[in-house]
Amino acid sequence: MSLFIRGGTVVNADNSARADVYIEGGLIKAVGLDLIVPSDADIIDAGGQYVMPGGIDPHTHMQLPFMGTVASEDFYTGTAAALAGGTTMIIDFVIPNPQQPLMEAYQIWRGWAEKACADYSFHVAVTWWDDSVHADMAQLVKEEGVNSFKHFMAYKNAIMAEDEVLYNSFSRALDLGAMPTVHAENGEMVFQLQKKLLEMGMTGPEAHPLSRPPAAEAEAANRAIRLAEVIGVPLYLVHVSTQDALDEISKARARGQRVYGEALAGHLLIDDSVYRHPDFEVAAAHVMSPPFRSKEHQAALWQGLQSGNLQTTATDHCCFCADQKAAGKDDFTLIPNGTAGVEDRLTVLWTNGVTTGKLTMEEFVAVTSTNSAKIFNIYPRKGVIRAGADADIVVWDPAASKVISAKTHKQNIDFNIFEGMKVTGLASHTISAGQLRYKNGELMTRPGTGSYIKRSAFQPVFHALGKIADTHKAKPVKRT
Repeated sequence: MSLFIRGGTVVNADNSARADVYIEGGLIKAVGLDLIVPSDADIIDAGGQYVMPGGIDPHTHMQLPFMGTVASEDFYTGTAAALAGGTTMIIDFVIPNPQQPLMEAYQIWRGWAEKACADYSFHVAVTWWDDSVHADMAQLVKEEGVNSFKHFMAYKNAIMAEDEVLYNSFSRALDLGAMPTVHAENGEMVFQLQKKLLEMGMTGPEAHPLSRPPAAEAEAANRAIRLAEVIGVPLYLVHVSTQDALDEISKARARGQRVYGEALAGHLLIDDSVYRHPDFEVAAAHVMSPPFRSKEHQAALWQGLQSGNLQTTATDHCCFCADQKAAGKDDFTLIPNGTAGVEDRLTVLWTNGVTTGKLTMEEFVAVTSTNSAKIFNIYPRKGVIRAGADADIVVWDPAASKVISAKTHKQNIDFNIFEGMKVTGLASHTISAGQLRYKNGELMTRPGTGSYIKRSAFQPVFHALGKIADTHKAKPVKRT
């Protein structure tokens, strides 16, 4: 099957220009004007629309077993919803239980993901440490194309990585040419605050943000950044939600350290007043970690994207329905943490970013696609409209509008955190691996059409940045 996208404006992270796009064999074959294409090519009329790289969501949790339940969105329904919103690839997370071999967990997740209908890849979490983890990390990088490892600095007595684990894993990542990523919250602080709030009788969702103050995120961000600085490895911080954590990233980058930050669409647009909603189901539906913050933090995150100190946007898409959230009716610490967004990320960021002047179209492409492709080493295969790249494309209608609602979304969850938001700018067509998978409200997907994308290790020079990374410069002193 070949496709010819005609009459649109191609928008990449570095420029925009009127051009047509010809697709064949799952790849972009040509970009330009006056293209000569086969007469039997299917034509997509993109007049008045933008042709952009499909979105890459670098942070999702499909089918995740967590807090005594399993996320309601599986890899098929989740990637189908992503395609409906213009996202053509996700990077999900393998999260081993403590003492579970990394390779065992990885194979389980690979099996679950076989039903995906869009391309996918994995970060693998390091939740414990011994010699087998050291060996499995090498196999994952060298054989399975995993070049990033996740570390939860929160969730004490579950999956939290202590400093010793962080040090060992960061060091191993450096050796292998992989990128450590962190969920930065001080888990001990959170644990103690949770206990204190429950003792005070605060059992509802309103206690959730109080147990995870901005200082908990800032301290963990600083600790992870300083550890990465000493070891000499680059670092990626997921779901940065506060001015405080952003300040730590900005200072590190000003020192020349390779530190990257991710903002969630929800953290950019939703404030912490949701936790005080009188309806438990509504308040609990917003429980995620880090929690939604005050409007001052939202403004700082937008500035982080504008300044380049935050490079990517994601969703942390992790769906739990009302009956699952009800597990924490009498104890907020038992509410499964997670919200949705993979279907809505592009449109809410276009509406609140591009149409308001906060982001240019090119910056929008960078933070929704290209930067993730570059940071996780799949560029220029992904994240750009040019000859030779994968034909993962969204045709974007800037005039189309809708009101977001759980009644009409395609995500497998009974609540939408953007409920009632009027958005302008929608995907009219989504193309994945050269196949038209979404057209004007209609999904044309089937399980198993997505591909696992391997990501190569980084070059050693990318990592040799720390004070002690170049060990040949450090020599013992001879003393008499």
